[in-house]
Amino acid sequence: MSDRYFWLSEEQFLRLRPLLPTNTRDKARVDDRRVISGIIHVLKSGGRWVDAPDVYGPRKPLYNRFVRWSEKGAWTRIFDTLSQTGDPALEVMIDRTAVRAHRVAHGDKGGLKPMPWAELVVVRKPKSTP
Repeated sequence: MSDRYFWLSEEQFLRLRPLLPTNTRDKARVDDRRVISGIIHVLKSGGRWVDAPDVYGPRKPLYNRFVRWSEKGAWTRIFDTLSQTGDPALEVMIDRTAVRAHRVAHGDKGGLKPMPWAELVVVRKPKSTP
């Protein structure tokens, strides 16, 4: 396996196995170690789910399992367990913050218009009397 991919070690996976949700909706689950490694790889790289490498299997199970387990709070337990090993390589910061703006968020309705920052005030001196 290549160094450019993230893979859980056997020891790490054995520590995580008791934390994994067990209700599989009467379907046989694909390899948990491969799928979890793929999910962590996508989160670490900041990529999109569709760009996950083929070595982790089909992309749809990666996304679906991430979403379902997120709703159950499983990822919090998984990352807490991984971070308790004390290995600096496992202390990973994951930030999935995204800021989106509408395509016309740069201006008001009607397009760009000159906006006066201050009103021009004309002060007239009173006429002097002769």
